[in-house]
Formats: sequence, structure tokens, C-alpha cells
Amino acid sequence: MPEVLRGLGASSGTATGPAYRLGDPPRLPAPRPVTDPDREVDRAYAAMDAVRDDIARRAAAADDPTTAEILAAQAGMAGDRTLRAGVAEAVRAGHEAPHAVAAVLAGHRAVLIAAGGLLAARAADLDDLRDRVVAYALGLPMPALPAPGHPYVLVAVDLAPADVALLDPRQVLAVVTSAGSFVSHTAILARARGLPTVVACGEALTIGDGTVVTVDGGAGRVMVGSAATAPEQRAAAAREESGDLRGRTADGHPVALLANIGGAAELAGAHAEGVGLFRTELLFQHHVDPPTGEEQAAAYAQVFAAMPGRRVVVRTLDAGSDKPLPFLPTGDEPNPALGLRGLRLARGRAEILRTQITAIAAAARDCTARVEVMAPMVTTVAEAAQFGALCREAGLATVGVMVEVPAAAVRAAAILDVVDFLSVGTNDLSQYAFAADRRSGELADLLDPWQPALLSLVELCATAGTAVGRPVGVCGEAAADPAFAVVLAGLGVTSLSMTPAAIPAVRAALAAHTLRECREAAQKALAAADPAAARAAVTRV
Repeated sequence: MPEVLRGLGASSGTATGPAYRLGDPPRLPAPRPVTDPDREVDRAYAAMDAVRDDIARRAAAADDPTTAEILAAQAGMAGDRTLRAGVAEAVRAGHEAPHAVAAVLAGHRAVLIAAGGLLAARAADLDDLRDRVVAYALGLPMPALPAPGHPYVLVAVDLAPADVALLDPRQVLAVVTSAGSFVSHTAILARARGLPTVVACGEALTIGDGTVVTVDGGAGRVMVGSAATAPEQRAAAAREESGDLRGRTADGHPVALLANIGGAAELAGAHAEGVGLFRTELLFQHHVDPPTGEEQAAAYAQVFAAMPGRRVVVRTLDAGSDKPLPFLPTGDEPNPALGLRGLRLARGRAEILRTQITAIAAAARDCTARVEVMAPMVTTVAEAAQFGALCREAGLATVGVMVEVPAAAVRAAAILDVVDFLSVGTNDLSQYAFAADRRSGELADLLDPWQPALLSLVELCATAGTAVGRPVGVCGEAAADPAFAVVLAGLGVTSLSMTPAAIPAVRAALAAHTLRECREAAQKALAAADPAAARAAVTRV
């Protein structure tokens, strides 16, 4: 039995290979007295300019808009006037250039950490900026990515956007970090590149170079010292392109395989039957003012045009808590995860939702894609009915809701009386069912998607859909785990939506099992005492 390390699954998929660790950045030397403040200020500014220019070059060369945007924002930090003024002041207070930069950025970092949520996750970007400026000021190189001469699993404390942008998926099979969170830029960019990733894995740095590991980015686990199991071997082999996009069990039962995306660029090369989760908030996460209807319609039209004749499920803005949008401030909430987020934001800003629905409808009129729309964070039947009426009034015929709150799961049958489909978001459903913050690495065991209680909630939804002949999908990242996908199919889930890179592996796993075998696997998982037992009963790991 291999040793299993636990963390947070940040990007789904499974990969096996030898692990190699990214080196640590240069450390600050012992401080020395400053004899020429002007020279030290120039030294600090030169280092900041060099780092800014280097990151800006990487942004310009990035092969996807998400990476380019994140890197451009980090380059902007290096040139920030307030930061430079603070560094100059620190130098004149007696700090050498490297120490001045580190001290000022530590202050900015503390502000982000205190703010919590998504802003706290951005503290890692400041850490990377500090390390790069300090290294340049000292005339030392930042650690280069390992180059063992063969594909490997990258292990690090954390990765910066500038590092992730350089990862070659042909060489880096997966990523494991001891720090980080699901919403860190490491996680976001790893998902965009289709790399299985586990973050907040506290024991990651105990893995020796060359040790074979299997990274399961869906389950948030790292198996140390073993080769892949049979299902994982099938999953790896299934990454070869398939001419048939349909997901089916071995005996032909259909389970639609769809893509989770944040924009049209992520559909390039995607072998998906359609889009099961179009995260519209990612298009506008850096907008200070609300995007206009015309601007939104143009962005949506790009995705619709890329999916002619196929299903595209658009999720309305899912903001708040760990996904703040500048133009939708929620104020000082005592518990943001339980406050104004998702559909609830329409309580105070109804015009934002109406503008978005109108824009989706406008873009849908000029395409052949089968456009559907769903709302996040729906809790009651009344909320579902109000959302459905608003969408149908705008001309959108197919309307659904996400099931992320246990209250919606237990009322799934009643909700399906007023909408056309359900989509289960396992990430948030786990968070609310187990009262465990999804960003907390210490609670990763509670957030394991194999928790039998979570499977019971999914079964409630699937059973309600089967009873009235309406589709029930899963769009949480757990759907990208091939073994878990088999269980979901056995529970009666009709579609699985995931990062595009994971689709071939899931397609192969379904094709290897009959519907009866899927149902048997589901019953074993439901009857298990805990996640480990559920996983073992299905995968025999």
C-alpha cells in the first residue's frame, strides 16, 4: 500500500511520474549599514524595473489570455508608484535595497492577508515579486525549473504565475505544492493548462527527488512510491484524441462529457460534447465598472460560435466570498461564504443580473449553439422560479440552477418543477454540507468528494431528475476523476463537466464499465464508512 499525502485538489486529472522539487529562492543576507542612500534607491529601482520588464515579456508571450492577464497585473505591481515610494522611504530609513523591498512588500502582503478571501490568495504573487526583486538586486538567479531530461511531477512550496507560464505540459506531468489554495493563481493557471494539481499538501516537501508519485488532482491526493493503478493507467492512455466525442458506458448508456471554461480560448483543442459550465465572472474579474450589455454579448458570442450545434450552459455571475468582483462590492460581511454571493447579489443589484441575461439572450439569437443558462447559489424553490421567469421573459427557453447548498439538494424534486435541469457544484456543496471552508488545507479530509454523505446529496438530485426525465449534471471539479465519474454515472447523473484536458480520461473510464457496473460502484461508495473506504471499494487502491 503506497503512502498517501492529502491536500486540496486544485486541477483535476491523474498523472504518474518521478517527482522533482523546485529550488528555494535566494535568501536575504544579513543587513548592513547604508552609506549611500541614493545609490541604494537606484539599485532597488533597477531591480524592480528589470523584474517588471521580464514579467511583461512573459505576459506578451503567453499562449492564453488568462495567463497573459495575470502576468500583466503582476508586472504592474512591480512598477507601482506607491510601492516605489515606500521602498525609497525604507532605504532612507537605513535599509539596503533588498531589505527595503522585502519590508515594504511585507506590509502590502499583510493588508491582503487581513482582507481575506481572494485577496489573501494574491499574497503569493507579492512573495514571488519580492523574491525576484531581491534576487536581481543581489545579482543572483531565481531557481530554474528542474530539467531531468524526461517528464516529471513538479514539487514546490508554491509556484508564481511567471513560473506556471513556462511549464511545458509535455515535460511537467502534474504539480504538487505545500502551500497555495484552490483560488491561487497557481491553481487557476494549472487548470487552464490542464495540469493535474494538488495544493496545500503540507508534506509535499518530504518527497525525495526521483520518487515515483501518482497525483490525483480531483481527489486532492498524492500517492508516494507506487506506479499508477489500473484505472489510472487507462486514464493516462486515454489522453489520446478520440474521434467520437460522446461519453458512453460500455453498454452504450449516454453520459454527456462537457467542458468547464472561463472563455472561448479554453475551447481550443477541447474534445467536448459541449460546455457544461461557462464561468462568466472570469471574463470580468478585473473590471472596475460593470461590463455593458454589448460588451458581454460580444464575449458570449465568441464561445457560442466555437460550439455550433452543441450545448453551452452559461452560469450567471458567481461573485462574492472568494470570488469578489470590483463592481459588485459586498461590504464587510462577518462570514462572506454565507453572505451575498451568486444569485443572492441580485437582491441589491438586480440590474446587473437583468443586463447579463439580456446579453446572453442577444448573443444566443445569432448562433446555432444550444444555449442554456443557470444561476449559482440557489437555495429555495422560490428563487429558482423567479430566476426561471426572468430568463424565459428574455427569450431563453432552457433554464437551470446549480445545487451548491444542501437545502437545494433536499428540495431537488420541487425545484425541478420550476426549472429544466440541475447542475451539482460539488466544491461548494461539500463546503456547505460539512461546514468546512474549501480554502482550508487542514480540512481537506472533510472536503474529499468521496465523502459518502456528499454522494447521498448527489443521489437525491439525480433521483429527482430521473423521476421527471430531466437532466442532472455535475460540474464540480470532482467530475474529472475517472473513478469518481463512474460512481456519478451509477448514481444517475446524466452529464459531467470538467476541465477540457480531463475529458479523454473520463471518456475511457466510462467506456470500460457497463451501466450495471457503474451502479454497483455507486452503491459500494454510498455504503462506505468514509472517503478512503469509498475510494478503495471502487478503485481497489
